[in-house]
Amino acid sequence: MYKLNFADTGVIQSLFGESCENLKQLEESAGVVINTRGTTVMVEGDPVKVEIALDVLRELYDLVAAGYPLFVADVDYAWRIKSADAGAGLKEIFLDKVYIRGKDGRRRFISPKSRGQKYYIDAIRRHDIVFAVGPAGTGKTYLAMAMAIAALREHQVERIILTRPAVEAGERLGFLPGDLLEKIDPYLRPLYDALHDIVSFDKTREMLDKGIIEVAPLAFMRGRTLNDAFVILDEAQNSTNEQMKMFLTRLGFGSKAVVTGDVTQTDLPGERQSGLVTVQKILKGVKGIGFCHLTEVDVVRHPLVQKIIAAYDRYDREKN
Repeated sequence: MYKLNFADTGVIQSLFGESCENLKQLEESAGVVINTRGTTVMVEGDPVKVEIALDVLRELYDLVAAGYPLFVADVDYAWRIKSADAGAGLKEIFLDKVYIRGKDGRRRFISPKSRGQKYYIDAIRRHDIVFAVGPAGTGKTYLAMAMAIAALREHQVERIILTRPAVEAGERLGFLPGDLLEKIDPYLRPLYDALHDIVSFDKTREMLDKGIIEVAPLAFMRGRTLNDAFVILDEAQNSTNEQMKMFLTRLGFGSKAVVTGDVTQTDLPGERQSGLVTVQKILKGVKGIGFCHLTEVDVVRHPLVQKIIAAYDRYDREKN
């Protein structure tokens, strides 16, 4: 049995959580047994896991003491971060804040939940073009959207442009009802969903009406020059090499571009090669461009999503 003593009873109440829900989550994540007596925490189990769990508790205590609002999900994220890399600092990751205006109009912040997400946010700050490649649930689109909203709020850019390839994944556009805009709307709907996660529906509609935010299919970017804009190309694995080149050469002065995608989920027809795959080879080493490769460790959705992704990865390795 390993013991850990804390001094501030006020801090440990937030650390433990209501009805010790945070400690219960750590028990589940780490596969250890945790008991408390006053300000003392006792941890039993595999020595390696126990040591990591103790490190998680120490660093989460410091986070709470620094004013961080700890949620149950954060405990699982913290365990995953420390078990993947014992040298990772939770303060460095969780206390990095991207300030936005919440749905209620109040100022709030979004923070990374993994080391990969922290690197991703830093890359967007440092580079004018960033590629984020990784599986579903790693925050590729969400964090890019948050950074775009923050850049707009801080007057770093004048508008946000969100775009996606309109790929015919199993259905032909010609058979869908409505005019062209109505036909492509289902392909763009996930961008609206991501936007509504951060900004209220009414505020989103207002910015769309004023042209401050624009949502359009990738084909509509041809021939344009995008100045003073934060541009996000989502689902870029479904872009062709020609489309990727076209998009990247649209970038004008005072603009940033973030390109996101999952190269394991390409819907391109036939033998067409993904522009997201090729561009990583073409632009490797080009100064001013950042590449972030996120993995299942960075998944921040339902815990089962991480296990599903890992299972598919194992299946693909065994099959090949």
